[in-house]
Amino acid sequence: MVSVTIDRLSVRLGHRAVVQDVSATLSPGSLIGIIGPNGAGKSTLVRALLGLIPAQGGSVLLDGQPIADIARRIIARTLAYLPQGQTLHWPLSVERLVALGRLPHLGPMSHMSADDMALVLHALDRADVGHLRDRIATELSGGERARAMLARALAVGAPGLIADEPLAALDPGHQLDVMDLLVREARAGGLVITVLHDLTMAGRYCDRLLLMEGGRLVADGAPDAVLTPDRLAAVYGISARIDLTGPSPVIVPLERTAPRRTD
Repeated sequence: MVSVTIDRLSVRLGHRAVVQDVSATLSPGSLIGIIGPNGAGKSTLVRALLGLIPAQGGSVLLDGQPIADIARRIIARTLAYLPQGQTLHWPLSVERLVALGRLPHLGPMSHMSADDMALVLHALDRADVGHLRDRIATELSGGERARAMLARALAVGAPGLIADEPLAALDPGHQLDVMDLLVREARAGGLVITVLHDLTMAGRYCDRLLLMEGGRLVADGAPDAVLTPDRLAAVYGISARIDLTGPSPVIVPLERTAPRRTD
């Protein structure tokens, strides 16, 4: 079990305030989605709570300890991270790529044990890339590569998982598979946080949504409390057909209600 506490967090990139005064307590057991338009600060928030970029103000606590005081190896063992849009440069097999997820658990000169290898094989199967284990990762399609990178994150075996846009490049079937997997991880007691652009997936699968705009957290709660017509108009500049009452919630953008931003 692991939890993250964000207290009045602010982050600047260059001269621009990208995250501003965000506070939230992220606890295990439910799927937490971070949503918002392009440039809202979602990925920067994720990177800051992982300690990958420094805070300009406020704090991030991992199980009550400041993230800046925790060794990178410990963070990597605790919070597995799937960044968005990773480019692969080395011609590794898919199996070797996924095995990199075990590095936080290995010493400088140590080798993977049978238990490590079992976790790698399990991660390959969970991400539906077991049949690709001998393929060269740089030769995969975009969707296959995305699933291989997810498998690498799963192979860490961490109590927390943070996935930034895990549905990008995936076909509809694999999008459903990944969301089902994230829900299972959360229901098993993991801390699972995902950045999403698909509002239907967010409304259907997430237990809690954090809606960001302009670097600020403008709503935090259950999907039916966050995904309202007024909020979608104010934050995204759209009207939408919203049906969150049935077993398969649907949010369909209809038209813009505000001019497209050009800045």
